[in-house]
Amino acid sequence: MHRSEFGVIGLGVMGKSISLNIAEHSFKISVYNRISEGEETIVSDFLNEHENFNAIQGFTDLKMFASSLERPRKILIMIKAGAAIDTVIQQLLPVLEDGDIIIDGGNSHYKDTQNRTNYLKSKNINFVGCGISGGEEGARKGPSIMPGGDLEAYRQIAPILEKIAAKDSWGNPCCTYIGSDGAGHFIKMVHNGIEYAEMQLIAETYALLSYSLNNEEIASIFNNWNQGDASGYLLEITSKILQTKEDGKYLIDLILDKAQNKGTGSWSSATALSLGIPNTMISSAVFDRYLSSFKDERVKLSKKITREHKNESVDVTQLKKAYQFARIVNHQQGFLLIKEASSTYNWNLNLSEIARIWTNGCIIRSSLMENSITILKNSNDYFNDENSFSYLKSNEDAMVEVLQFGLQQRISLNTISAAYNYWVSMTTEKLPAHIIQAQRDFFGAHTYQRIDASDSEYFHTKWEEL
Repeated sequence: MHRSEFGVIGLGVMGKSISLNIAEHSFKISVYNRISEGEETIVSDFLNEHENFNAIQGFTDLKMFASSLERPRKILIMIKAGAAIDTVIQQLLPVLEDGDIIIDGGNSHYKDTQNRTNYLKSKNINFVGCGISGGEEGARKGPSIMPGGDLEAYRQIAPILEKIAAKDSWGNPCCTYIGSDGAGHFIKMVHNGIEYAEMQLIAETYALLSYSLNNEEIASIFNNWNQGDASGYLLEITSKILQTKEDGKYLIDLILDKAQNKGTGSWSSATALSLGIPNTMISSAVFDRYLSSFKDERVKLSKKITREHKNESVDVTQLKKAYQFARIVNHQQGFLLIKEASSTYNWNLNLSEIARIWTNGCIIRSSLMENSITILKNSNDYFNDENSFSYLKSNEDAMVEVLQFGLQQRISLNTISAAYNYWVSMTTEKLPAHIIQAQRDFFGAHTYQRIDASDSEYFHTKWEEL
């Protein structure tokens, strides 16, 4: 029996796909899956289905699996995030040795990854929290990979991860060392948050267009946009989705309007709140998914509302400008969250490099992400980038027109609205926050600062005595 260079635990959809990707790049690999009810033949079925890959060894015994790997062992866990990861780690520890490397390739919370890193360091085991984006196809053909943890451990697994990753437009792997402990999983979390907002933006754009156009016409518009500066993977697949039929009916019209989620969007929102970053678009997108789940209540209440359908349509040219406007704001908010986390956790994150590895293999790859490499290299902020700021400034009227149309036709545009309001607030010299400070001081003696005093001085007024 030959020693494998790499091991994968978990033969779900992603685990299978990434295992085949590794084997196809001429690496010897061992795979493991537990034997439990309904999973008794997963390993044997996988080996039989792919018997042409003679560099794959399969195991249902964890000790034999570990023994099949060369030292230091490099083991990628591809199972559902949460307590199951800790269970597998505890099962692995007795069969591992000092210096071995465990890689968590799931959507784990970055704080869990920080805790696991510290725990395993005490056991002399290296831990890498690794974000992987691209879905089943990406895992099989080349995902975007975001590894964080011990730098030396990354260097040992880099030859494999960088080989199987997607390639950017210069032929470089969409994989790079992100930073220490939970940095990799943090970046994947924010990736998914940006993804939430991008998906909701397309959904709202569809809602505006569907007021007067059919699926084929909307698909044609999206396909046209996808040929230029608005191009992106999500826009591309939405165009295809709108044209897909089942038994002569458009499949999109048969899908229930209740959006599910796996939590990473809400994690981004909660983290933004804890770090004091206004990530309004991701939060709006998360809440829109929650709102959609109240289907029965929505149906009941909608019957009490009379909606007159007017013979009007949204200006497609203006809508495209508004769509691009909102996407710039979404990326601005996402990368500012990353920037703040980098400072808070001393990760020293390279925003431009993160944008680069998101240009292929991942769900949010787009022309805008390609441009973001240069934007974030020069300024670390879209609002400080002359071209981006000029675009936003020039197309504010388009946002207003699109929002007005939505209001007039009773079309909910929470995420587009969040983008516009963020832009207006960030470019307004004086906000009404002084009213809030006065209120806080009135009822809670929280004090306030004054415009006619120094920044270090705080004041309290006994309001009811004046």
